[in-house]
Amino acid sequence: MLRTVFTLAFLASMTLSAQTPARLQMVREILRESPLIDGHNDLPWEFRKLASNRLDTIDLSRDTTPFGLVTDLPRLKAGGVGGQFWSVYVPGDLTNGAAVTAVLEQIDLVHRMIARYPQSLELALTADDIVRIHREGKIASLIGMEGGHSIGNSLGVLRMMYALGARYMTLTHVKNNEWADSATDTPAHHGLTPFGEDVVREMNRIGMLVDLSHVSDETMRAALKISKAPVIFSHSSARALCHHVRDVPDDILKLVARNGGIVMVTFVPEYLTEPDRADEVAVTAERRRLTELYPHDDARIKAALEDWRKTHPDPRKATLLDIADHFDHIRAVAGIDHVGIGSDFEGFHNPPAGMEDVSRYPELLAELLKRGYTEEEVKKVAGQNLLRVLRAAEQTSARLQAGK
Repeated sequence: MLRTVFTLAFLASMTLSAQTPARLQMVREILRESPLIDGHNDLPWEFRKLASNRLDTIDLSRDTTPFGLVTDLPRLKAGGVGGQFWSVYVPGDLTNGAAVTAVLEQIDLVHRMIARYPQSLELALTADDIVRIHREGKIASLIGMEGGHSIGNSLGVLRMMYALGARYMTLTHVKNNEWADSATDTPAHHGLTPFGEDVVREMNRIGMLVDLSHVSDETMRAALKISKAPVIFSHSSARALCHHVRDVPDDILKLVARNGGIVMVTFVPEYLTEPDRADEVAVTAERRRLTELYPHDDARIKAALEDWRKTHPDPRKATLLDIADHFDHIRAVAGIDHVGIGSDFEGFHNPPAGMEDVSRYPELLAELLKRGYTEEEVKKVAGQNLLRVLRAAEQTSARLQAGK
């Protein structure tokens, strides 16, 4: 059985490399006309982990593979990226003032990163900014906050984060916060508290996109009921194809379509295929067992987990074809206007075959062309859908601030 799985993966990788030069050239021409906008990249947190936020330690103008990274400016250019939401994630165990301080440091990192590479990057605050920066041959750099704990339960902090450039906020991360439930925690609020509802309303008022990746189904429904602007899922896939709680079920895909929002397909393997999800469950259970067995001994836990992996090989590695299947499903259920790209690069390991780094977007879009997507549909998936949603949020904000 295992040999069969690996054979299928090998055949899939051969298929992935079979995109015709003509189809890839068509994609490159599409991306020159219309920006590819990725909804989520965790590079800022990698700078914090690897370099204590020192930009001189990792040179993004060169290959960053030696640092274990899949993102750098040459590969972004090769991938045709025209817009990137840089995630300013901070861990959920940071709360109140500590969380606010940490996210401000991450926002500062993004601003400094943009200033360090002015020929390649420029801060984008509006949809029109993205279009203009893309036309100038640079990458429109946007800021996305990951986790509502980052505002320290303060609408004033939320407003200041927007003033500093944050254009979306994921309502939770992997843990509940004091006003919203996460998909990966025990329900505490069964959706949003009254303050959580106020957060969504204020995000609508100031023009910040409401991001529902990571939140529970009840929180998804509550936010969709309240939001007057289209919502986004910055990095989620379709639960019908992979039954992970981080993915979006069909009934909510339909609500997203009615709301005018967008689900940005992520490349995380355990959100793409059932075998990869099952493997994640097994690894998590073993890590929990080892943590109880060897408390506070990270080195021993790591070594024991590596030994466990030798006798429990990955059952399957997701491929670019699996990512394309999620595009197909969301397109079929919600419609072509409600799907986009949200890789989550730098936020996970072992990327799908064919999508190893940020240079590989053209192969993914070429696969969609191969499946019958039109050039206009590929433009929508690549970035036009996100531009429409951002413009709608801007228009909603202007209307609400005018008291209409």
